[in-house]
Amino acid sequence: MLYRKYRPQFFADVVGQPQVTVTLKNELMRGRISHAYLFTGSRGTGKTTCAKILARAVNCLNPQNGDPCGECEVCRGLEEGSILDVVEIDAASNNGVDSIRTLIEESNFTPATAKYRVYIIDEVHMLSVAAFNALLKTLEEPPPHVIFILATTEVHKLLPTILSRCQRFDFKRISPEAIADRLEFVCSQEGAEIDREAALLVARIADGALRDALSLLDQCLGRDRHVTLKIVNETAGVAARDYLSSLAQAVLEQDAASALASIDALHRESKDMSRLCEEMAEYFRGLMLIKTMRDASSMLLVPPDELERMTGQALSMSLSTILHGLDTLEETLNKMRYANQRTEFEMAFVRLCSPELDTSSEALLRRLEALENGIPVYRPQPTAAAPRPPLSEKQESSDPLSDTVTPSPAEMPAAVSSEQVEDPVLEEPPVPTPDAAPPEENPPFLQDIPSQPVSGPTVSAPAPAIQTAELSSEELSEGAQRFLDWPEILQVIKSSTKSVAMAFSGSSAYINGDYMLIEAPEIAFELLKRPEQRKRMREAIHHVTGRVYKLGPYRNPKAQKDAADPLEEFERRARELGIDIEEET
Repeated sequence: MLYRKYRPQFFADVVGQPQVTVTLKNELMRGRISHAYLFTGSRGTGKTTCAKILARAVNCLNPQNGDPCGECEVCRGLEEGSILDVVEIDAASNNGVDSIRTLIEESNFTPATAKYRVYIIDEVHMLSVAAFNALLKTLEEPPPHVIFILATTEVHKLLPTILSRCQRFDFKRISPEAIADRLEFVCSQEGAEIDREAALLVARIADGALRDALSLLDQCLGRDRHVTLKIVNETAGVAARDYLSSLAQAVLEQDAASALASIDALHRESKDMSRLCEEMAEYFRGLMLIKTMRDASSMLLVPPDELERMTGQALSMSLSTILHGLDTLEETLNKMRYANQRTEFEMAFVRLCSPELDTSSEALLRRLEALENGIPVYRPQPTAAAPRPPLSEKQESSDPLSDTVTPSPAEMPAAVSSEQVEDPVLEEPPVPTPDAAPPEENPPFLQDIPSQPVSGPTVSAPAPAIQTAELSSEELSEGAQRFLDWPEILQVIKSSTKSVAMAFSGSSAYINGDYMLIEAPEIAFELLKRPEQRKRMREAIHHVTGRVYKLGPYRNPKAQKDAADPLEEFERRARELGIDIEEET
């Protein structure tokens, strides 16, 4: 076993416990040896290891700066087990008062070879009350040649009278980076190789216990001498991080079918549902940290690409959704002990994806928050949309993102059709031309160039008031207004796509009829030409204003002050397109 082969022999080799090793070395160098020590901490953090090093150090014939030399006959004898003056007792199996009485009787005899008789009592909290009472007097005033070292993982179970008689040292959980470094060192000594990501995953699974990490590494090396992330996932039986991400995405999109399909795939791969539930709870904890902290990377210790993916999901989720997920997963983990694990896990995700089915207070808070903020419900898009039947002259369609009912083009030529609302394109802002011909009289090739302000009547439900400010005619074209809530729209966009928000940083927007005109660098409009980015922009605008606008670039009138009149500009654009106006007319 690797954890036995590479057990530290000196204080300097102990990983991640400087608050213990440095203090013990200083006390030994100064000759301040206590009669009783208490080592407490979680499993696999080095309590028994430090107890054995301390037992050798106090008996070493030639100590080196508080460490045992490892070469004298006492050090070699204690390592080989030929010297019996150091006794290790398991209190879990020797917890009766008779065992303690025997220990007390033996402690009265002087050591045979070493300077001190050392008793290491592991899991001391397992001793019975009678055994503790029998040990109290000896522990308070032991013979001068006796040292007690007590080790426990549950210090709260010890009597205050025991705690007051010992010098206490608390062992902390070892950081994942320190465990990963130790795993890489062990692999180098064994002639093997381990990827850094795989070492960090082993460290996360070990949860601060180096012994557990070495045991898992031993299993991985039995499969392959090059330990990768895939080998660790298969050996430990945990879900790959992409599965966890897909399940969290299903909660974000409220897609229960996708979540159940992922759970079925994991079940067919023999993934333990209880372990998977723990992993998902840890994943949602990461989302919570990202959502509430300025920088949670130091606490998560995940690869950069995974951190970026988790950040996007955390910013797209509300905090109530994340907390609802944590509560549901923790409750499911408790239920799994007494019920079918797969069924309980599937039910949990159905409730998370459909909060209306959950009557808990967390689910109700999540639904209320969605109603207050007007957050649109995310639904998965179909892979291939079926062709729409042609609309009749009187048939009306409505956009799912707004309450606006759009009439047919025959009834209202200036209105925006449902197809345009569904997937708008960037258009030039409307140019007021009083002498221009009506749209229906324009030639076909001119119908995509607005010649009148798009301010026709629309049939719509009452929309929230929009904060605008009137500008002078020198700053804007006639009828346009500055949109004061534009920064709020950019903040909503930032939660889903940082690239677009950064491109539009410092921009401004204006309202002109059914158009929202944006003044921004050209690179911003290049991003906005992508359908998915336009959809996010429309959702953000609808979230703030309650209306759906056609998007267009804003051209500063000052920059176009000396430009040709509309007719000349129209002729120029026609010539650029190679169109003969006289022939067409």
